[in-house]
Amino acid sequence: MESFCMSLKANASPVNVSKVRSNGGTVFWGESIRGGLKSRDFGTQLWKSLRAENGVKKAKLGVVHSILTPEINKETMNFEAPKFETPEADPKKVASIILGGGAGTRLFPLTRKRAKPAVPIGGCYRLIDIPMSNCINSGINKIFILTQFNSFSLNRHLARTYNFGNGVNFGDGFVEVLAATQTPGEAGKKWFQGTADAVRQFVWVFEDARAKDVEHVLILSGDHLYRADYMDFVQRHIDSNADITVSCLPMDDSRASDYGLMKIDGAGRIIQFAEKPKGPHLKAMQVDTSILGLSAQDAARYPYIASMGVYVFKANVLLNLLTRSYPSCNDFGSEIIPSAVKEHNVQAYLFNDYWEDIGTIKSFFDANLALTEQPPKFQFYDPKTPFYTSPRFLPPTKVDKCRIVDSIISHGCFLRECSVQHSIVGVRSRLESRVEFEDTMMMGADYYQTESEIASLLADGKVPIGVGQNTKIKNCIIDKNAKIGKDVIISNADAVEEAERPEDGFYIRSGITVILKNATIRDGTII
Repeated sequence: MESFCMSLKANASPVNVSKVRSNGGTVFWGESIRGGLKSRDFGTQLWKSLRAENGVKKAKLGVVHSILTPEINKETMNFEAPKFETPEADPKKVASIILGGGAGTRLFPLTRKRAKPAVPIGGCYRLIDIPMSNCINSGINKIFILTQFNSFSLNRHLARTYNFGNGVNFGDGFVEVLAATQTPGEAGKKWFQGTADAVRQFVWVFEDARAKDVEHVLILSGDHLYRADYMDFVQRHIDSNADITVSCLPMDDSRASDYGLMKIDGAGRIIQFAEKPKGPHLKAMQVDTSILGLSAQDAARYPYIASMGVYVFKANVLLNLLTRSYPSCNDFGSEIIPSAVKEHNVQAYLFNDYWEDIGTIKSFFDANLALTEQPPKFQFYDPKTPFYTSPRFLPPTKVDKCRIVDSIISHGCFLRECSVQHSIVGVRSRLESRVEFEDTMMMGADYYQTESEIASLLADGKVPIGVGQNTKIKNCIIDKNAKIGKDVIISNADAVEEAERPEDGFYIRSGITVILKNATIRDGTII
């Protein structure tokens, strides 16, 4: 039986495989391509075989270095063979679905009257601006946003910020807000039961004529802080011919048990999922993360791979999984993808940059204050990939004899003889004389009160929006339109971890005092 080996020159191989072997008339290209080889015209037959197997349309000629046969001393041949290229990812063929999230219980009370993606961040942005801006900067302009709970302010922000006539050019794209609805009848729609169920209930929209050219669907969350080019993610998805690709992070021992973890094989294919494993189950999820491109030193430091909750699907695979394969599964992370691993090519994509899940009060608070550090791990300031938000047309902030250290002051504020340290002051905020802020996030206000209105309120013994004279605030989140009087102390001096005092205008979560939206804290109050 005749056998031979072909060795290709550098860059001649389309799939980073240096050898093709044939034995008894069958060609093997790595483990992915098999086909018939019936003549000695190796180049022609190999090309036909590979094209028939993989449906490859593009090719460049490479050069085979040598062909070795059993009669190695008698025959050495050179010939041209094809070099294959994977298609370049086209953002016009990608649609993104941003999940508005559930009731936001982990972020309560910030989500008491607003959807989680509408929570303000960084002084002037909202959480929804993160995935929206990443999509726009990646060239993706077909965007669906699924909302359910307290969605009024979110819908208003989206309408003001991301429309065709408001300064952001979407070309032939669209931004569609899909709100949860209920339909009469037993077979009618019900409230979203999970991330996958939310998408399933709007399958008919994704099959709409405007989405007919969409080949890949990006699933995004509305409560993460990061900057990413999603087209790098999609390109990896295409290059690996994956049905599903999961964006993941390298993770160390200290945080691994807080996330869904994955195990991968030598080709980066996901073979196992575990949701927040503990003890010996955690150790069992360790993998060689150098497979995904980490250095040996970093791989030893980060032996786990954690899911970011960001996925890209082939469009037809997504629809089949939701409507045929797993019609009763409601969640992507815990049900759909772990089940799909068994029958589909599910790949891992390493995102080795800043990313933070800000779905809890503590993580939200820490991520915000981290923006004030020097140098910050993450910052909104990047002219090449800006973050968009609603244009408010506010005047510059006015600062009068203030001490400001490592802080962010948004536009439209009035600061008079106050001290602000390691804090964020949101839009339209008013801080009066001798106010002291430390480790505090103030979200600002939705509207101004005039000087005459403020004077009238003070004369009547009432408290205007903002922070009154001689007030000291530390380790605190102040929601919008809060009215904090003079001589107030908010420091949680007793180190209370959890407290609920909505009648007094505040909660304490993880030791952090949260002043409620529209709350009034009377003069001289101590919290």
